[in-house]
Amino acid sequence: MNQIERHRNILEVLSRQDFVDLEDLCKRLKASRATVRRDLIDLEHSRNIRRVRGGAMSTNTREEALDFRQLSVSCHEEKMRIGKAAAEQIEDGQTVILGGGSTVVEVARCLYDRPIQIITNSILVAQVFWECRQTEVTLTGGFLYPRLGIQFGPICERMLHSVSADVAILGIRGITEAGLSDSSPLVVASIRAMIECAQRVIIVADHTKFGRSAMIHVADLAELDQIISDQSLAPEQRQFLDEQRVSYLLA
Repeated sequence: MNQIERHRNILEVLSRQDFVDLEDLCKRLKASRATVRRDLIDLEHSRNIRRVRGGAMSTNTREEALDFRQLSVSCHEEKMRIGKAAAEQIEDGQTVILGGGSTVVEVARCLYDRPIQIITNSILVAQVFWECRQTEVTLTGGFLYPRLGIQFGPICERMLHSVSADVAILGIRGITEAGLSDSSPLVVASIRAMIECAQRVIIVADHTKFGRSAMIHVADLAELDQIISDQSLAPEQRQFLDEQRVSYLLA
């Protein structure tokens, strides 16, 4: 395989997933580590990718992942249906953890003025309930992540470890047989803390999140209670969830 073919192959992989591992690339391209590193350096100079420890990331995917405004318009109709379906899983009087992300904001909108307690690290989720009289909202605190509007870091994690919730509803960047993954190492610890302190964990993710592997592993599929997605989920992804015995709902 010549250099042009290797570059095209690398870019093709990164068009489908956020992160690619150096060792996996070497096997895929049947090339040495030194050769693949040179390829990654060349692609980084052309601003197509960004090299990170252990591999590379797509700069285009990374920018989208860091901007709520871009995420909120992607698959918007599907996210609205997912939000409604997720909100229907919540009972009055429950304590609910809501994570960050555009799909979870749609869940929040469907929970507006319900008599529940909400714990969230998302400024955008909290703003949904600005004028609510019945819904109690507690923000975790922590550093503010620019453009995504979420809080993270030691303060956020310490607060989450001090509470318990009936349900956690969380968004995620990638879902594969290996489990859940996210593209930002900064927020992974807070997502894990949310999973640990909830009796029930629901992942809300449109069909584009399936088959995508982001950079950081978050949790195994066995740690989830339910995934809510949309009707456009591919048959092979439905089969994979059935084989993994993961409960799922298509809105």
